[in-house]
Amino acid sequence: FKMAANSTTNTSHCSVNATICKGTSCVLPDDNFNQILNLILSTVLTILLALVMFSMGCNVDIKKFWGHIKRPWGICVGFLCQFGIMPLTGFVLALLFNVLPAQAVAVLIMGCCPGGTSSNILAYWVDGDMDLSISMTTCSTLLALGMMPLCLFVYTKMWTETESIIIPYDSIGISLVALVIPVSFGIYVNHRWPKKAKFILKAGSITGLALIVIIAVVGGILYNGSWIITPQLWIIGTIFPAAGYSLGFLLARIAGQPWHRCRTVALETGMQNTQLCTTIVQLSFTPEQLALMFTFPLIYSIFQLVFAVIFVGVYYMHKRYCGPTKSDFIEPAGETELKPEAYGQMNGGFTSNENNTRNTYDTIVS
Repeated sequence: FKMAANSTTNTSHCSVNATICKGTSCVLPDDNFNQILNLILSTVLTILLALVMFSMGCNVDIKKFWGHIKRPWGICVGFLCQFGIMPLTGFVLALLFNVLPAQAVAVLIMGCCPGGTSSNILAYWVDGDMDLSISMTTCSTLLALGMMPLCLFVYTKMWTETESIIIPYDSIGISLVALVIPVSFGIYVNHRWPKKAKFILKAGSITGLALIVIIAVVGGILYNGSWIITPQLWIIGTIFPAAGYSLGFLLARIAGQPWHRCRTVALETGMQNTQLCTTIVQLSFTPEQLALMFTFPLIYSIFQLVFAVIFVGVYYMHKRYCGPTKSDFIEPAGETELKPEAYGQMNGGFTSNENNTRNTYDTIVS
């Protein structure tokens, strides 16, 4: 590619190899090494993610999962957070920081994306409701087929033509299949061989955390030429995921959800499908526009991970020094009572003796 010189172009902050520069934002050209590395890593990471989601399915009780579908109050709260709070928050942040139109659209696309599968892994580590987490991720991905175009139509009209934004329905469909099939196998294994499912869950939860870190590092390496950007996007990329986690937790609590479900909804709200956002941006805009907006999904993915790690750390500190409480497992009125378990064994991956688990809870309650 060649860039025409003009008075508004500033290349002083750009690498000599950059093909697209706008102000202080640059995108380096793809080379064969990056293309081959991207293909190999995408294949490996997709297989690993499928295995991790299979292990997460090993912690899903089909009766409880179906209970969330039949009485979808928790799913409805998550839907309101995902397609109500997040797009509105992105809209407010874009207005507040007065970013360029292309950058505002990138922020809004991120806010309109469905939840990512990383939230299921993190929900496990904070003793969340895994049945709710997986049902929320599945439903948000399915509903994104209609809700993403609607939200983008409502919020982006002042910055761009809505018709210019291409929704990759095939990518959404692939994400849905990649989630549903491994989880379904995991649910079946948990139903038929519960003891083996515990071992698979333990291995998968550890692998899942490692996978989240690997994806973040790989993204930084593959797009290392895209990190010199305007301060406004750094600030928005920091505030946006933090607001998603906080508002999701607050709304779930206002709706009367127990604490373990509040943690689940918070993670489902703040943890967005950044890969889908990147795909939409690449498909929909010119190279000049891409130079201004391509980096935002990368920034968001980093800070959503940073705040998620802080979220998990605060939870474990609370669990260690404050201990479990009975109210953490009380179900909302009218719902099936949860069979409580000890704090650290809520999701069962590290449970070696079910009788010890029950005895621990009886001691807590008494």
